Amino acid sequence: MPRVLLIEDDPAVREGVELGLRRRGHDVRSAATGEAGLEALSEFRPDLLLLDLMLPGMNGVQVCRRVRENSQLPIIMLTARGDDFDMIVGLEAGADDYIVKPARPEVLEARIRAVLRRIEPTDTERPATRVHGDLTIDRAALTVTKAGRRLALAPSELKLLLHLSAAPEQVFSRQQLLEHVWEHSYHADARLVDACVRRLRNKIEDDSGTPRYVQTLRGFGYRFGPL
Repeated sequence: MPRVLLIEDDPAVREGVELGLRRRGHDVRSAATGEAGLEALSEFRPDLLLLDLMLPGMNGVQVCRRVRENSQLPIIMLTARGDDFDMIVGLEAGADDYIVKPARPEVLEARIRAVLRRIEPTDTERPATRVHGDLTIDRAALTVTKAGRRLALAPSELKLLLHLSAAPEQVFSRQQLLEHVWEHSYHADARLVDACVRRLRNKIEDDSGTPRYVQTLRGFGYRFGPL
């Protein structure tokens, strides 16, 4: 089972989440502060990070940004707030998903599995490598290069790109992308899609303001190309 690092300052929440995950077979390590969590990362080497947004000292957004400096570790943010601004800031920092606390153990487990599925090889019937302009996508190795330079994409960014590029010129609504990439069905979570698109464009486009690859069709959704 996946190894999970939990960074959560509330003892009751921390113990409850730990217990629920361990009952499902996860190896869990927890930390009460962002600083302690960052120290545990290299030692514990988790498969996924559960990260509270509101932490004392270094907050969850700062921790997320620090992790994203050199790692594409899957990150799910935990927040007690339903505030859109806080969630968007966390997603823009590089989180792959978020959950509003308190979360039922089965919901948490489902989200963990969904995020981890984004880094599994897919589309085995399609050509393993496709070249789109100066962008090369290797669907088997799950790597993306731009002009020969390998790009570091978070799991949600990678799966979004794989899905869009598998059907160039086809338009996908936010709801369709939400259901396929994040495996959610709640329409309000479409902000996950928009935040991920912005992050992806910043990495693959020459000019994110005039995207060549991930294009917006206002009122309809997103498409890959045409080039």
